[in-house]
Amino acid sequence: MDEATSRFEQIEIPLPEPVHEQNAVTGVLGVPEWWPTGSRVSVVLAHGREAEDPLLESLQEALTERKILTLRFRFPFVEAKKSRPDPMPVLQRTFRAALGVLGRDPTAAPAHLFVGGKNLGAQVAAQAAAARLRVDGVYLLGYPLHKRGSTAELRDDSLYRVISPVLFVQGTRDRHCDLDALRRVLLRVGAVSKLHVVEEADHAFKVAKKSGRVAEDVHAEVLTTLHEWILKVLGE
Repeated sequence: MDEATSRFEQIEIPLPEPVHEQNAVTGVLGVPEWWPTGSRVSVVLAHGREAEDPLLESLQEALTERKILTLRFRFPFVEAKKSRPDPMPVLQRTFRAALGVLGRDPTAAPAHLFVGGKNLGAQVAAQAAAARLRVDGVYLLGYPLHKRGSTAELRDDSLYRVISPVLFVQGTRDRHCDLDALRRVLLRVGAVSKLHVVEEADHAFKVAKKSGRVAEDVHAEVLTTLHEWILKVLGE
């Protein structure tokens, strides 16, 4: 980790026990130049249901260039090309296995850790943080607060148990997260929380052509929001 250029490595994240006959899932480690010097900040990015995610890939590349160690990974059901997500205990074990990769080399372990993800990945990150995972902050992109189009049952229990600062980034056209319902939830969340709304974005942060926006605009907005929030949490 002493090369003077950022680099991206595909790695295998060992699972505590086989899932779908797999012993590991694939991850991409983004190592910034001169790591581990500097403030030694790391960001974990968990995929949702998609094997390829342009937003997360864009965020990883940009954050790594900003001297942040990044780790992006997929869950076992995505690797096995299954449509049905794994049970939450399996997702949680996978998430913690990914975090374990960052501590393999104590001399290069991050001093500051931010965890999160998109959609289902955000939900898993929130539950991990609710279980008193020691992190500097939790960011949730397109958090699935409820089933599509219905606010009858909210997935809010874990949010009330998070003690680290939390960033929510939600689209105005996200049918899995009614913004008014989320704002009411945030009034009861004990952790310091911030909500950033992305105009015209749906659950996947895609925008319609008639909005006048393109994917690159959304990616840049999410990046700026996330990076500035990280720096604020760190007091920089």
